[in-house]
Amino acid sequence: MPREATRETDSATERPEGDVFGPETFALGAFRGRPPPSLLPKLGYNTRSMTGNQLKILALLAMTVDHIGVVIFPQVTVLRIIGRLAYPIFAYMIAEGCFYTHDKKRYLGGIVALGAACQLVYFFALGSLEQSILSTFALSIVTVYAVQLADSRRDVRGTLALAGALALDAFVCWGLPSLLRPSDFSIDYGFWGVLLPVLSYLPHVLVPAAKRSFRHVLAVALMGGGLVLVALTVPVGGTQWWGLATVPLLLLYNGKRGTWKMKHLFYIYYPAHLVIIYGISLLL
Repeated sequence: MPREATRETDSATERPEGDVFGPETFALGAFRGRPPPSLLPKLGYNTRSMTGNQLKILALLAMTVDHIGVVIFPQVTVLRIIGRLAYPIFAYMIAEGCFYTHDKKRYLGGIVALGAACQLVYFFALGSLEQSILSTFALSIVTVYAVQLADSRRDVRGTLALAGALALDAFVCWGLPSLLRPSDFSIDYGFWGVLLPVLSYLPHVLVPAAKRSFRHVLAVALMGGGLVLVALTVPVGGTQWWGLATVPLLLLYNGKRGTWKMKHLFYIYYPAHLVIIYGISLLL
């Protein structure tokens, strides 16, 4: 779960919130000033209403429903469909966390530590090497950090860091499962699932001078393309296509954290809900 951080406003030279596209948005001159009124007329912050906290709670509920479907009611497909809403929201918030965090090591370390603890429980309780979503998050964050380094340095070292991160993703997602056969080792959502937060982060690199609202729309569009690739490579019984339903939800995100302090909620809730669901399954 992305670490909470104070939202900074965009540059003081930006136009009012209703102006979705400034002239700085398109370097090639395809548009100058405002686009036609019919083009994406409701993408300004004043027309979007969901905070980051609200999206996170929605994702937590969808994740819980999904895990209930996996463990207790595997025959009820609708529970898995609802669960497809969770990861895209979390993935977008991971990208947000990487952009806003002031302590990169702590942000990544929290995910890695919780993921390692969960994996130890999985292994000793179930004898499973199947990786939790936290392993996916950890790879995503490392890759986003490599993108940041490559963008800031723009030299051979930065390029090698990014290439190395992508190579690591490919090896862990595709190479290790082959090497560890016949175990059940796998990375949740696979290679393209790892890259979903990276795709959402790219607008900060590709169009850094653009309005925050435009970068948001572009990030959601890139995530939509990534979700198609995830659905093609990790079918989950055909339900993975329902992840695209998060696109309109994410477009409602207003870029604000919200008033609730949910800094550590995910770190507590994630292992707790798994224990409770698994305990209930033992009683049934």
